[in-house]
Amino acid sequence: MSYPEPRYFADAGENSATLRPGDAPPDLRMGPLDAQGVPLGTQVHYLGTGGSTNGAFGLYRWEMGPRPSGPDPHFHRTMTESFYILSGTVRLHDGTGWRDTSPGDFLFVPEGGVHGFRNESGEPASMLLLFTPGAPREGYFEELAEIAATGRRLSDEEWTELYHRHDQYMV
Repeated sequence: MSYPEPRYFADAGENSATLRPGDAPPDLRMGPLDAQGVPLGTQVHYLGTGGSTNGAFGLYRWEMGPRPSGPDPHFHRTMTESFYILSGTVRLHDGTGWRDTSPGDFLFVPEGGVHGFRNESGEPASMLLLFTPGAPREGYFEELAEIAATGRRLSDEEWTELYHRHDQYMV
Protein backbone atom coordinates (compact mmCIF):
# COMPACT_ATOMS: atom_id res chain seq x y z
CA MET A 1 0.00 0.00 0.00
CA SER A 2 1.34 3.43 -0.88
CA TYR A 3 0.22 7.00 -0.44
CA PRO A 4 -2.37 8.22 -2.95
CA GLU A 5 -1.47 10.65 -5.73
CA PRO A 6 -1.06 14.27 -4.53
CA ARG A 7 -4.16 16.47 -4.58
CA TYR A 8 -2.51 19.71 -3.43
CA PHE A 9 0.26 21.26 -5.53
CA ALA A 10 1.10 24.69 -4.07
CA ASP A 11 4.59 25.25 -2.66
CA ALA A 12 3.31 26.31 0.78
CA GLY A 13 0.47 25.20 2.95
CA GLU A 14 -2.63 27.33 3.47
CA ASN A 15 -5.00 28.17 6.31
CA SER A 16 -7.98 26.11 5.19
CA ALA A 17 -9.01 24.01 8.20
CA THR A 18 -12.55 24.15 9.57
CA LEU A 19 -13.56 23.52 13.17
CA ARG A 20 -16.99 22.36 14.28
CA PRO A 21 -17.44 22.78 18.05
CA GLY A 22 -18.62 19.68 19.89
CA ASP A 23 -21.57 21.58 21.37
CA ALA A 24 -22.92 22.71 17.97
CA PRO A 25 -26.61 21.87 17.63
CA PRO A 26 -27.60 18.91 15.45
CA ASP A 27 -28.10 19.54 11.74
CA LEU A 28 -31.06 17.17 11.54
CA ARG A 29 -33.63 15.89 14.00
CA MET A 30 -35.68 12.79 13.28
CA GLY A 31 -38.60 12.06 15.56
CA PRO A 32 -40.31 13.77 18.47
CA LEU A 33 -39.16 15.33 21.74
CA ASP A 34 -40.55 14.31 25.12
CA ALA A 35 -42.36 16.78 27.44
CA GLN A 36 -39.00 18.03 28.78
CA GLY A 37 -37.60 18.59 25.28
CA VAL A 38 -35.37 15.51 25.30
CA PRO A 39 -35.16 13.84 21.87
CA LEU A 40 -36.89 10.48 21.58
CA GLY A 41 -35.71 10.07 17.99
CA THR A 42 -32.38 10.58 16.28
CA GLN A 43 -30.22 13.68 16.03
CA VAL A 44 -27.61 13.85 13.29
CA HIS A 45 -24.53 16.08 13.30
CA TYR A 46 -22.94 16.68 9.88
CA LEU A 47 -19.32 16.71 11.02
CA GLY A 48 -17.81 16.48 7.53
CA THR A 49 -19.94 16.08 4.44
CA GLY A 50 -18.76 14.98 1.03
CA GLY A 51 -19.25 18.60 -0.03
CA SER A 52 -17.15 20.03 2.79
CA THR A 53 -14.35 17.44 2.39
CA ASN A 54 -14.02 17.74 -1.39
CA GLY A 55 -15.49 14.25 -1.74
CA ALA A 56 -12.91 12.58 0.50
CA PHE A 57 -15.37 11.29 3.12
CA GLY A 58 -18.61 11.94 4.97
CA LEU A 59 -18.56 11.81 8.77
CA TYR A 60 -21.72 12.01 10.86
CA ARG A 61 -22.39 11.77 14.61
CA TRP A 62 -25.58 9.75 14.98
CA GLU A 63 -27.32 10.21 18.37
CA MET A 64 -30.24 7.83 18.80
CA GLY A 65 -32.95 8.31 21.39
CA PRO A 66 -34.37 5.45 23.43
CA ARG A 67 -37.00 4.43 20.87
CA PRO A 68 -36.10 1.61 18.45
CA SER A 69 -34.62 3.00 15.25
CA GLY A 70 -32.27 2.19 12.39
CA PRO A 71 -32.25 0.60 8.95
CA ASP A 72 -32.69 -3.05 8.05
CA PRO A 73 -29.82 -4.87 6.32
CA HIS A 74 -28.71 -3.26 3.06
CA PHE A 75 -25.60 -2.57 1.00
CA HIS A 76 -24.03 0.23 -1.05
CA ARG A 77 -22.39 -0.08 -4.47
CA THR A 78 -20.36 3.16 -4.44
CA MET A 79 -19.06 3.66 -0.92
CA THR A 80 -17.78 2.01 2.23
CA GLU A 81 -19.41 2.61 5.59
CA SER A 82 -17.81 2.42 9.01
CA PHE A 83 -19.34 2.54 12.49
CA TYR A 84 -17.62 3.58 15.71
CA ILE A 85 -19.73 3.27 18.86
CA LEU A 86 -19.46 6.25 21.23
CA SER A 87 -22.08 5.43 23.87
CA GLY A 88 -24.82 2.96 24.68
CA THR A 89 -25.57 -0.34 22.98
CA VAL A 90 -26.02 -0.39 19.21
CA ARG A 91 -27.01 -3.52 17.29
CA LEU A 92 -24.90 -3.79 14.14
CA HIS A 93 -25.55 -6.25 11.33
CA ASP A 94 -22.22 -7.50 9.97
CA GLY A 95 -23.60 -9.48 7.05
CA THR A 96 -23.89 -12.69 9.07
CA GLY A 97 -26.23 -11.48 11.81
CA TRP A 98 -26.95 -8.85 14.43
CA ARG A 99 -24.31 -8.12 17.09
CA ASP A 100 -24.74 -5.99 20.21
CA THR A 101 -21.88 -3.49 20.30
CA SER A 102 -20.67 -1.07 22.95
CA PRO A 103 -18.42 2.00 23.21
CA GLY A 104 -15.12 1.52 21.39
CA ASP A 105 -16.42 -1.14 19.01
CA PHE A 106 -15.76 -0.52 15.30
CA LEU A 107 -17.22 -2.10 12.16
CA PHE A 108 -15.90 -1.49 8.64
CA VAL A 109 -18.13 -2.43 5.69
CA PRO A 110 -16.62 -2.41 2.17
CA GLU A 111 -18.65 -1.66 -0.95
CA GLY A 112 -21.24 -4.41 -1.38
CA GLY A 113 -21.04 -5.51 2.26
CA VAL A 114 -24.41 -6.22 3.86
CA HIS A 115 -24.92 -4.23 7.06
CA GLY A 116 -27.48 -2.43 9.21
CA PHE A 117 -27.77 -0.74 12.57
CA ARG A 118 -30.42 -0.40 15.25
CA ASN A 119 -30.89 0.94 18.72
CA GLU A 120 -33.19 -1.52 20.45
CA SER A 121 -31.78 -1.04 23.94
CA GLY A 122 -34.44 1.34 25.28
CA GLU A 123 -31.64 3.75 26.18
CA PRO A 124 -29.92 6.51 24.15
CA ALA A 125 -26.91 5.46 22.07
CA SER A 126 -24.51 7.31 19.79
CA MET A 127 -21.97 6.47 17.11
CA LEU A 128 -19.92 7.91 14.30
CA LEU A 129 -20.79 6.95 10.71
CA LEU A 130 -18.03 7.32 8.12
CA PHE A 131 -18.65 7.03 4.38
CA THR A 132 -15.80 6.88 1.85
CA PRO A 133 -15.68 8.46 -0.58
CA GLY A 134 -17.86 11.35 0.55
CA ALA A 135 -21.36 10.90 -0.90
CA PRO A 136 -24.26 13.31 -0.30
CA ARG A 137 -25.81 11.17 2.45
CA GLU A 138 -27.34 14.17 4.20
CA GLY A 139 -29.86 14.41 1.32
CA TYR A 140 -30.92 10.83 2.04
CA PHE A 141 -31.17 11.45 5.79
CA GLU A 142 -33.21 14.62 5.24
CA GLU A 143 -35.59 12.88 2.86
CA LEU A 144 -36.20 10.09 5.40
CA ALA A 145 -36.81 12.68 8.14
CA GLU A 146 -39.32 14.54 5.94
CA ILE A 147 -41.19 11.30 5.15
CA ALA A 148 -41.40 10.44 8.85
CA ALA A 149 -42.39 13.98 9.93
CA THR A 150 -45.18 14.31 7.37
CA GLY A 151 -46.46 10.75 7.62
CA ARG A 152 -46.20 10.45 3.85
CA ARG A 153 -46.75 6.88 2.65
CA LEU A 154 -44.54 5.55 -0.13
CA SER A 155 -45.38 2.62 -2.36
CA ASP A 156 -42.89 -0.22 -2.68
CA GLU A 157 -41.84 1.22 -6.05
CA GLU A 158 -41.31 4.69 -4.54
CA TRP A 159 -39.18 3.22 -1.72
CA THR A 160 -37.10 1.30 -4.27
CA GLU A 161 -36.58 4.48 -6.34
CA LEU A 162 -35.60 6.48 -3.25
CA TYR A 163 -33.15 3.81 -2.11
CA HIS A 164 -31.52 3.40 -5.52
CA ARG A 165 -31.19 7.17 -5.97
CA HIS A 166 -29.19 7.16 -2.72
CA ASP A 167 -27.14 3.98 -3.35
CA GLN A 168 -29.12 1.94 -0.81
CA TYR A 169 -29.98 -1.63 -1.76
CA MET A 170 -32.15 -3.46 0.76
CA VAL A 171 -31.68 -7.22 1.23
